[in-house]
Formats: sequence, structure tokens, C-alpha cells
Amino acid sequence: MGPLLLADAALRLLATGQLLLIALVIGRGTAPRTIRIATALLLAGVCCYLTLATPFLARPIRTAWLPVQLGAQSVPVTLWIFAHLLFERPIDRRTAIAGAAACFVVWLFFALPSFAPPAVQMAVRQVGRLIWLGFAIHALIIAISERGDDLIEKRRRLRVGFVIVIATLAVVVIVLEIAFGFRGVPLLSIAQSAAILAATSAMGAALLQSDPELLFDPAAPAPPPAPALSPAESVLKAKLDAAMAGGVYRTTALSIGQLADQLGVPEHRLRLLINQRLGYRNFSAFLNEARIAEAKRQLADPACVALPILTIAMDLGYGSLAPFNRAFREATGQAPGDWRRAAFAEKS
Repeated sequence: MGPLLLADAALRLLATGQLLLIALVIGRGTAPRTIRIATALLLAGVCCYLTLATPFLARPIRTAWLPVQLGAQSVPVTLWIFAHLLFERPIDRRTAIAGAAACFVVWLFFALPSFAPPAVQMAVRQVGRLIWLGFAIHALIIAISERGDDLIEKRRRLRVGFVIVIATLAVVVIVLEIAFGFRGVPLLSIAQSAAILAATSAMGAALLQSDPELLFDPAAPAPPPAPALSPAESVLKAKLDAAMAGGVYRTTALSIGQLADQLGVPEHRLRLLINQRLGYRNFSAFLNEARIAEAKRQLADPACVALPILTIAMDLGYGSLAPFNRAFREATGQAPGDWRRAAFAEKS
């Protein structure tokens, strides 16, 4: 084995060890069970990929290696599911099932190499890689689009960075595989291994601080509001209250950065006020409280009885009916239509 291949193998084994340690730290943490399971599956899949791509472990496909192969191929789909759970987005089950089916079909061509001619096998694998590329890119888009919602700064940076790093690496790896095949060019392979090791080292350094704010717990209770505000915070709160009373929460896709610009204050000051002083753990929870309160008022108002629920949702800043229904159900335990019927039944 040449020095390049030996260095590549060493980097991949070091990265594998760090990923297993990260999985152990998160697995023993306080995050919700679904996130811990998704994290373990994701990092295990990355370890499977690194193991298969380690030069001196290259060998013909055998029964013992088939689960490792399936784990490696599942990384983009697992990453997509993980990103949805981490950023509290609903998972489209049909898309998840389609992705899992694609992984299984491509895996069959590895498990049964004589199942089809080599040209067909290559075509199926390339199609599978394109599908996985789509999942990885969508996970990256989710992380970027949701980067401003979490109000705890350290946790926000780590959550976004965690997904962006893994998604970016997945995109690069898949593109290289499409262009050069599974094992690629030695120099590109060792560069890829070094990048993966650097990324896992950075994630490990952050997670091993044992800072409870860094653990991924979107369901954690918000910090209690501060008993008293400083003069500067009182002025900022007055501006915020006036903007909310004026209906700024009705703005579709309103971000905390946009609201900070409207108030003429730095974004980090507004984050601190809403999180540490007002007691909200993320910006969407802060907006939803005002939006759902107004929705309940309109749903119970006889003057709005003929107003479609979709119209109410759009008027309150929701881009579609589904996120409004989900937020309303989380806040009240009922669908908007059921809540409206119950409100009018009480008045009759």
C-alpha cells in the first residue's frame, strides 16, 4: 500500500472513531429520543461509508458487508430526516418512504451483482446517487432557511453548523462519486478524508464541552423570564410591543433579522430580549403566540364566521394552511375548524 493510501486509511479511521464518540455523547444526552435515534443512525451510516471507502478494507462484497453497504447508502436520506427533526419540520412520509425504497433498490444491485448487466448496474447506481444528492441538498436548504429561528445563540450555531457540515460533505462526496466512481482519485480521496476528519474534530470539540445548551433539545422548556429589565431592554421591549400591536407578526416569512431591522436594533439584542428576558426558546414560538391568539379571536367572532380558515392563516403570515393547522393544534390541542365549532357551540 502506498503512502497516500495509508494516509487516507488513517484519516478515515480517525474520523470514524470521532463520529462514534459524538454519537455516544448525543445518545447519552438529554435530547428527545427521536433525535438521539436519528443522530445515531446518521453517524453510524457515515461510519459505514468511511469503513467501505478505507483502502486496506477494500474487498469483494460479502454477506457480512451488506449491512455496512446499506448503512453507507442511507446517509443522505437519514440526514434529510435528521434535519427535519432537528428544525421541527414535518416529515413528508411519502418522500421518506421513496428515499428508503431507492436505497434498498440500489443496495440490491450491490447485494446481487449478477442481477443485471454491468451497464444496468452502473446506471441504477448513478440514478441512486442523483436521488441522494437531492436529499442532501434539501437538508442543506433546510439548515440555511431555518438558521435564524433558534434564539439560543450557541445552540443555533451548532445545530445549523452540524447539518450544514454533514450535508456539504455529503454533496461533495456524491458529486465526486458521480464523476469518478466510489473510490475516486487518490489525491481527491485523501482531501475528502482530511475534510471529513476536520469537520468531525470541530463537531467533537463543540459537543464535548458538556454545555447543556448545545444539546439538541427543541422541546426543552424555555428559560424563565427575567424579573426586571434594564433601561435599554425596557426601551427595546416597548418598541417590540408596539410593532406586535401594529400587526408586524402578520408579515409572511418574517425573520428575526427583518424584525430587528424594522426596530432599528442589532439582531443579537433582539434575540437576547426574546429569549432571556421574555422566555421564548425560538422566534417561531414568539410569533405563533401572537398569531394563534389573533386566530382564536377571529374564529370565535360572529363577524368572521364565513371567513375561510385558509384566509385567516394567510392573513396571519402563514405561507400555507398546513403550518397554521400544525401550530394551532400544538397551541390548543384542536384543529382550527373544531375550535371554531366549539366556540360557537358555547355561545348558543
